[in-house]
Amino acid sequence: MKLLKAVILSGGFGTRLRPLSCTRPKTLFPIVNKPLLQWILERLADSNVKEAILAVNKQTEFYIRQNRVPRAGLKVKYSHDPPLTPLGTAGPIKKAEKLIGQDEPFLVLNGDIFTDFSYREMIRNHHEGKSVATIALYKVEDPSRYGVADMEVDGRIRKFVEKPAKGKAPTSLINAGLYVLSPAIFELIPSGKAVSMEREIFPRLAEEGTLFGHIVKGLWKDIGKPEEYLQTNKLILSNLSMKRNKSSKTYQTVAPIALDKKVSVGEGSIIGPYAILGKNVSVGKNVKIRDSVIFPNTTIGDYASIQGAIIGEGAAIGKNSQINNGCVIGDQAKLKDGIFVAERTCVCPGKEITESILKSTTIC
Repeated sequence: MKLLKAVILSGGFGTRLRPLSCTRPKTLFPIVNKPLLQWILERLADSNVKEAILAVNKQTEFYIRQNRVPRAGLKVKYSHDPPLTPLGTAGPIKKAEKLIGQDEPFLVLNGDIFTDFSYREMIRNHHEGKSVATIALYKVEDPSRYGVADMEVDGRIRKFVEKPAKGKAPTSLINAGLYVLSPAIFELIPSGKAVSMEREIFPRLAEEGTLFGHIVKGLWKDIGKPEEYLQTNKLILSNLSMKRNKSSKTYQTVAPIALDKKVSVGEGSIIGPYAILGKNVSVGKNVKIRDSVIFPNTTIGDYASIQGAIIGEGAAIGKNSQINNGCVIGDQAKLKDGIFVAERTCVCPGKEITESILKSTTIC
């Protein structure tokens, strides 16, 4: 089977990742200092995919072009959702029909999923002639947040249920957000309206006997929430730590860590474990950073402490500040000296914090 094209669904608004998603699409969130989209394109190239079609809104396209994400040798095209009419998860596929073509099956991927498995086997196992869609299935402990498949021995999915109630899922195999679709899928999706692949298309295909599953193993993470985003970074960092460690005579590192280009760290600071610092991050003296992701161009003052937090791009953290577990500080936010930030506090982009935050809250 020849398969050269993939559609990456990247038009969502990332509401659960606010305030960080107020200023960037989910697909550009850095995973160990590399945009998620770059990881996806590299994985597609490894699976012999030649062309990626990004289903996006105009704003997301602008951000992707502005960031100049490396394309791993793939040809990249854009298909745009209407500005005022979100098309759901199936509508963007229909919208991209002319770019995809009718000649061969094609891949579809959710743009907010990180995986480390190859797509080659799944592509080979797509049952042409029998299957209109083959879904990657992944086993999880709590399937209630996802679409769940009940699969026959031959791989045919007899039933597909989107987000069943807790304890009501027929199996623990969830939709991993990766599909191989045959061109026949276009006949099932009406044009110009919001259509749900999970609630409308997959259940219909299951009834018709043309929906198949392919169980995948390896690393699979949904970065849809801040805690999931942090956990994904920690898992990837663990795998890459031997390549990412850095030693210094003036400050201490506790593996694993990742320091991007032009990071500066002051004397007496302790970086790690599980600290990821983006490009041009400046860290003062006697700072402690662990279990955190610091986006590029951020400044952290002397004696600051950051634990279990995400700090947005271009933020300024004052001296003697303390940022605690679950905190998310938006891009360009500024914290004055001596600020204490309670756990699970969110600070929106560009906000200036002049007093300590003693209870979990959102500052907009």
